[in-house]
Amino acid sequence: METTHRIRGLLAGTAAALLLLTGCGAGSSDSATDSSADSAERRGDFPAPAEGDTGYEDEDQRREPAKDHLSTFALDVDTASYGYARRALADGNTPDPSTIRPEEFVNSFRQDYERPDGNGFSVTVDGARTGEDWSLLRVGLATRTAPRTGERPPAALTFVIDISGSMAEPGRLDLAKESLGTMTDRLRDDDSVALVTFSGAAETVLPMTRLGDRRGRVHDAIDGLEPTDSTNLGAGVETGYATAVEGLREGATNRVVLVSDALANTGDTDADTILERVEGARRDHGITLFGVGVGSDYGDALMERLADKGDGHTTYVSNDGDAEKVFCEELPRHIDLTARDAKAQVAFDPRTVEEFRLVGYDNRRVADDDFRDDSVDGGEVGPGHTVTALYAVRTRPGAEGHLATATVRWLDPATRTPHETSGQLETDAVHEDLTSAPARFQVAATAAYFADALRGGGGDGDFAPLPDAPSLTELGKTARTLARRTEDPEVGRLADTIGLARRDGDF
Repeated sequence: METTHRIRGLLAGTAAALLLLTGCGAGSSDSATDSSADSAERRGDFPAPAEGDTGYEDEDQRREPAKDHLSTFALDVDTASYGYARRALADGNTPDPSTIRPEEFVNSFRQDYERPDGNGFSVTVDGARTGEDWSLLRVGLATRTAPRTGERPPAALTFVIDISGSMAEPGRLDLAKESLGTMTDRLRDDDSVALVTFSGAAETVLPMTRLGDRRGRVHDAIDGLEPTDSTNLGAGVETGYATAVEGLREGATNRVVLVSDALANTGDTDADTILERVEGARRDHGITLFGVGVGSDYGDALMERLADKGDGHTTYVSNDGDAEKVFCEELPRHIDLTARDAKAQVAFDPRTVEEFRLVGYDNRRVADDDFRDDSVDGGEVGPGHTVTALYAVRTRPGAEGHLATATVRWLDPATRTPHETSGQLETDAVHEDLTSAPARFQVAATAAYFADALRGGGGDGDFAPLPDAPSLTELGKTARTLARRTEDPEVGRLADTIGLARRDGDF
């Protein structure tokens, strides 16, 4: 596949310059998918590390390109970590650092990357100096524009709804029922819906039903949902997949949508055990999982593990606005797929880069040798999505020339044919300070720094802080300025959330 992509310049500046925030600047790129000797050097295909040498300097995933110049990870469009952190702070609590995943903060915000015409990705690479030695590098991937409702394939959605006692709390089952009702009215006549409930046991309340003139039947099933007792999430997922297989539609997107607080307390409570029992449905029929988390007390780790193992995604809703966005905007984007088992690999040039560190993606890392092994799971990505990865990069003094090459590899969702496309970054594309950076880059950086502070990077936590990290006070001012510049209400909510974190003092 021939793909033209755009590379924007690597930004630069001090952390204090985050407060000033103006933005523009772009560079150029070309694809690098062949394997000739000339293009190998251009892509950054440098000698592999010595056997047994990981290149890691510490538990914080810093690497020296001279030892290991590659960074590989599965793509991820989850956003649940940011949503749950926002809910915790709104309730007056400090989020558990173990629930903070920086990439989900970053990917919660809209980006303005160029989009490809067909399936696959565009690649944008830019960045910024954040101090004398360090820069932030952004790798941005975008899929084609999401189709209008009438242009996508039909959907066969099996909703697996938690009706355990804990779901009686306001903002859980009541929110799910209202959201499902709204979504039912917006689906197409040729879409199909099934409904499975679980508490101590699981039950198929509604088999796979083509909507057409049967929406009233679906609404009746949703309206009849009432909370009961314990949470046998394993039984719910197993019955949900069995119902999805029974109602499987050829030519449609078949998906299980799990709505739960993921507080499993009966039956199997381990994600791996639960998914092992439905492995055949996932592998043989391509049924993927979309997890929607609810509730102030929420089993984040279990839900995320289920989504990862189920080749799917997870998000979190805490109010009507979140629910409207998830069920009426995000879920339709997840109905179609443009890429399966998508992975990214960034090759840093050891002649110009002294050290680098991937921000987040801690449980999405892939062995470098597995990048082109298509039997190794990657991420599933649909139309209208963007994926952003940030790196903290320390360049060599006076370095000039090639800095890095970012390559994304994916399988065609229908034929499983592999494709790759790449983008590159040169030192002359580096911006001198953050004031010359694109506004959307600055939003990504602000979200990443905020996540870093929440999980302990800014204090005595388990993670070393990002280089040149600003204080929460500075981040709050930055976010407020960016909200005005972008006129994006989601960035305004970020500023509000940072303000909630500041009430207990800087981390």
